[in-house]
Amino acid sequence: MKYPQTEEERIKLAHPYYKIMELNKETLLKELASWSRTELIEWLCWNDRNGVYKDQERIDEGGDPMDRDYALETMTRQILQEDE
Repeated sequence: MKYPQTEEERIKLAHPYYKIMELNKETLLKELASWSRTELIEWLCWNDRNGVYKDQERIDEGGDPMDRDYALETMTRQILQEDE
């Protein structure tokens, strides 16, 4: 776990999107089980601004909209890879 050095970092790390990244795998999966497809995609967009997650962006790139299961898998992978 990262400990904030400044007040700005403390405020930043208090954001719910950062907090979820500190959960262990089991707790993370339980928490994300209640998230909607839209919530998962919003987090993915926040975490990776260069990613293609929104429906229209994916269609424009020649893909299909991201379903909830794939969004969940992608978010989980991104969070757990950051722990390595």
